[in-house]
Amino acid sequence: MGSTRLPGKVLADICGRTMLERVVLRAGRATQPDDIAVATTGRPEDDTVADEAARLGVQAFRGDAEDVLDRFTRAAEEFSADVVVRVTADCPFLDPDVLDDVVSALARSAPPADLASNVIERTYPRGLDVEAVVVAALQAAAREARRPHQRSHVTPYLYEHPDRFRLLSVRGDEDLAGERWTVDTAEDLRFARELCSRLPTPDRATWRDVLAVLDGEPQLRAINAGVRQKTTLET
Repeated sequence: MGSTRLPGKVLADICGRTMLERVVLRAGRATQPDDIAVATTGRPEDDTVADEAARLGVQAFRGDAEDVLDRFTRAAEEFSADVVVRVTADCPFLDPDVLDDVVSALARSAPPADLASNVIERTYPRGLDVEAVVVAALQAAAREARRPHQRSHVTPYLYEHPDRFRLLSVRGDEDLAGERWTVDTAEDLRFARELCSRLPTPDRATWRDVLAVLDGEPQLRAINAGVRQKTTLET
């Protein structure tokens, strides 16, 4: 709830559902993961996030507000995961098929990869980000990472040590890296609401359905075209 650019965004309404609900529902349609958990903070303001997770029938883990790497790793340990899939609750158009593709790529990798991601060489729209990480590698990062940005984000330590961790890039068939479907600002939220309202079945729309709406009404892209994406070096 403490987002600096858009406080409370995770519970913002998008077409009658909270953004967190949209993410949980769409993640729940993926076939590869065994379970879903919401990793939030122990701050009182995030009681509402834990309450929403309970309403949605998924478990919540509450951890450090600033050390996101520690929170994420402890959540993975709490639920005895061997592999954990990272998606963020500000991506209401998360695609379950893309999620499955990333997890399957990790499972099929030979030699075995430590992390599979569709953001290493971005081709998918921003807002379809998925990373699948072997928990043993995540635990190593949690033990060893020292720089602030390596703690306030989950995977930078792995990316910055390719000599130690095998990274696998998952690419799409076309370059759509310029598309922005995530929610960080009020402009992004307005964009998401306008886009959602044009989808006949928002809960089941694929990323290609979303793209078709935007190609049919390209003026929608102007709503959040000026939003700057924060880098991983920013906390």
